[in-house]
Amino acid sequence: MAKTTAPPSRPPRADAAPRRRPPRRPVDVREWLGGIRLSGFMVIMLGLVVLAAFVLVPTIGTYVDQRQRIAALEAAVQLSREEVAELESQRERWRDPAYITTQARERLYYVRPGEVVYLVDNDLPPELAPQEQEPVSDEVRQTRTDWMSQLVRSVTESGLAQTVAPVTIGVPDPDPTPDPTP
Repeated sequence: MAKTTAPPSRPPRADAAPRRRPPRRPVDVREWLGGIRLSGFMVIMLGLVVLAAFVLVPTIGTYVDQRQRIAALEAAVQLSREEVAELESQRERWRDPAYITTQARERLYYVRPGEVVYLVDNDLPPELAPQEQEPVSDEVRQTRTDWMSQLVRSVTESGLAQTVAPVTIGVPDPDPTPDPTP
């Protein structure tokens, strides 16, 4: 087996000095611009590039606007197709006599002759049932607030309320209190 050796490296020269870059001198713009030679062909081509930019920029803007409109219309068409599919499936369900019977029983409380139906009233759990209001006192009390500010506060609070209490006008009380005088 032969031994390979690396070639001998050259010893550094004593007279070799590190390379220096020439100092930078300031650039004279007039000299630089004077070196550019404009020919008639170059002026015509530069004019065509500027003209093309003025023509194409509005056209590209119109193109982008039209693409956005097309995308919005395609989304609307897709939404309409989904709605049509939902309505067609609903129409198919209404063609089934069993579905019609079920809907009539649930929504309108229809029954077949001879059937007995029991309706459960107040089937809510006690924590979800509406709470009874406290009875109104029999004695008249003097309030220590101004009635006008109380009225304004009441109107503004009712306008900002998140829930609405049902109004039962003309509906008889299901549990009337008996008259205590015989």
